[in-house]
Amino acid sequence: MSGSADLQEVAKFDALAQDWWKPTGPMAPLHAMNPARMGWIAERLGPLEGLRILDVGCGAGLASEWLARRGAIVTGLDAAGAALEAARAHAASHGVSVDYREGTPEDFAAEAFDAVISLEVIEHVPPAERAGFCAALARLTRPGGQVFLSTLNRTRRSYLFAILGAEQILRWLPRGTHDWKQFVTPEELGRLLRGAGLAVTDVAGMVPSLRTGFRIARDTGVNYLMAARKV
Repeated sequence: MSGSADLQEVAKFDALAQDWWKPTGPMAPLHAMNPARMGWIAERLGPLEGLRILDVGCGAGLASEWLARRGAIVTGLDAAGAALEAARAHAASHGVSVDYREGTPEDFAAEAFDAVISLEVIEHVPPAERAGFCAALARLTRPGGQVFLSTLNRTRRSYLFAILGAEQILRWLPRGTHDWKQFVTPEELGRLLRGAGLAVTDVAGMVPSLRTGFRIARDTGVNYLMAARKV
């Protein structure tokens, strides 16, 4: 498999495939942030009914199913075959229609989508491949369509929260899930998207909330979302 897939990263997420849909399992942080991040994306897309959306790095389908349940026509793309099998099984057992494909965006041949999302993925893409990864996201988006990414900022606080806290102390995630040096600042991500021919339209932070799991905020110091439009 060519493109942006790091085989060691793929293996990490394949190993978690059977526990992906457990709300208190190793993907608990994704379950907690999914309502906030998907709500933010949906607000910018408007009515989802009939929109063709590509979920790049879909894993076992948390975001893909959220969109499909609201009427979007969703394709989920991932290099992790075991995670995709878990995605297909979960969707089938819950009557949700998602077209799951194995591969990377660089190698994916498809008509352009109304929107492309890639959530908590780019920090797992090797830095040398990130420009090509973003260019592939842009290629798969129709003119006027939107691209959405979420990721972890490379700050002292993100190290404390995501590495020391979530992995080493609280054990919310398996140790080694993330490499702090691979985290991406908003400035870096903005440059990558603009270099791919996209215009950045919005940035927001995600912060923990005792009431809702995560909420949207101005603080981008740990987790953040970025929206861009293909001109």
